[in-house]
Amino acid sequence: MKVNARSSLIGLLLLLMSLLPVLVFANAEVKGVRSWLAPDNTRLVFDLSGPVEHRLFALQNPDRIVIDVSNTHLQTDLNQLSLDDSPIAGIRHSNSEGTLRIVLDMKDQVRPKSFDLPPNDQYGHRLVVDLESLGVATAAGAAAAAVPAVSATPPANGQGQLRDIVIAIDAGHGGEDPGAVGPNGTREKDIVLAIALALKRVVDAEQGYKAVMIRDGDYFVSLRNRALRARQANADLFISIHADGWKTPSARGASVWVLSERGASSEMGRWLASRENSSDLIGGVGSVSLEDKDEVLASVLLDMSMTASRTGSREVAGIIHSNLGQFARMHKSAVEMANFSVLRSPDVPSILIETGFITNPQEEAQLRTSAYQQRMAQAIFQGVNNYFWQKPPDMTWVAWHKRQGGTALAGVDRTHRVQPGDTLSVIAVRNGVSVTALREANQINGDRIRIGQVLRIPAG
Repeated sequence: MKVNARSSLIGLLLLLMSLLPVLVFANAEVKGVRSWLAPDNTRLVFDLSGPVEHRLFALQNPDRIVIDVSNTHLQTDLNQLSLDDSPIAGIRHSNSEGTLRIVLDMKDQVRPKSFDLPPNDQYGHRLVVDLESLGVATAAGAAAAAVPAVSATPPANGQGQLRDIVIAIDAGHGGEDPGAVGPNGTREKDIVLAIALALKRVVDAEQGYKAVMIRDGDYFVSLRNRALRARQANADLFISIHADGWKTPSARGASVWVLSERGASSEMGRWLASRENSSDLIGGVGSVSLEDKDEVLASVLLDMSMTASRTGSREVAGIIHSNLGQFARMHKSAVEMANFSVLRSPDVPSILIETGFITNPQEEAQLRTSAYQQRMAQAIFQGVNNYFWQKPPDMTWVAWHKRQGGTALAGVDRTHRVQPGDTLSVIAVRNGVSVTALREANQINGDRIRIGQVLRIPAG
């Protein structure tokens, strides 16, 4: 009897184990659905009551995308979904033997993919369906096409038109990814987009510069695609804007980051190992393709490009860090380094700016104001302008303007770090401003300045 009882118990356990997958994924519900429209893709997000198993496939004549979700019922109205300007003509559903079938009737051809997302602080289980447009290769291609190859104003010396310096501005997070959330519900994705748009307005207002937005709306762009879009737009500098978050509200301060040496080394190895850049050009080494080079030469060329890129990143980051420190509390006294994926472009100087801790109540309140956002944008561009005035890229309007004896562009204030032997009058003459204006801009009474002090140079 004991043997039979033990056999029965084992049999019951085996039966339960065989049913476990069914039990885990049984009786789920689709509780809601959201859509996010980006320039090159549409994302649908289905909110679920629990984990599900699903299958996605495409059908033709007519074109449609089918999503089968096992052991799931629909508990929301799909008709409330906004499909304007999307490749989706309509959405419908049916339910057969516990399987929910959702059909997307398409008006444009797309490349579909799907994946699950686990719960986070804001959402529960989700099923994500991405529909990549085939009519537009990538939004980066569109962005690159939108960037004028030459400046609108030809130089007076008759050499023809020269190009603008291109600044790629990346507002972090977006769409389904809100980023950090402040104590009053402020979302990082909204704040950084506002600062990014303010920075774009400042950049575009200055002759010789052109801004390209990596995202200009509330949608998600993958980390790899952010750097790729900057490269395809032929950017001279990539700036990723974020607002930090931490588990305690006491953390505070802005920071500026560049790629760590470890991250740079691993990225170089990845490029060389995969040869995914075979059709790309490495601008930092004279537009040389690595496709037909042996491994040693390719390694040398890529190392040259990445070394130049990292040097530029550190230099512009240092200037911007000093500028921000004139009005904002800084988290650390110097530029920091980390292995951020978004900074791994091999031939575009790239920096990441944390504009403050959105989880700190005081800094959250600051970041919400348009005045502070504008001040942040101005300080960032002051650093950008200072850097490119020192090292303007060849064949740009700024380089030509400097060769003609022009002064640094007047649209924004500049900065100067006091060196041994400097006096207010020397600094004023060197920068084409009056001593009185210099005193007023820095709230200085008298003529005393100290070595290492960073002075604002007012617009001339």
